Amino acid sequence: MTTRLSKLFGMDIVTVNGEHKGKVFDLVINLEKGRIETITTEALKARTKQEAKKIISEKSIPYNRVVAAKDFLVVGNSPRIEEEPEEPTQAPRRPIRRY
Repeated sequence: MTTRLSKLFGMDIVTVNGEHKGKVFDLVINLEKGRIETITTEALKARTKQEAKKIISEKSIPYNRVVAAKDFLVVGNSPRIEEEPEEPTQAPRRPIRRY
């Protein structure tokens, strides 16, 4: 599934059962892995760590729960299974024999 990040902002979030969860307010991106980690429905401008934790736990949705993104985001109850990219395998090398 691919879509532009700019298209996600303000998009409605709906569960597979049709329950409205809010609108996409912000995205937390893991730059090292190059993927979206979390979608928030509220600003992450917190004054304390407790406030930030509350926003992340109550007002956020892990991106791995997103099932579809077109006109709105559809989220499931459990994380979607993502296949990890396989490491390239190399054929075993033969030892070089010199006579």
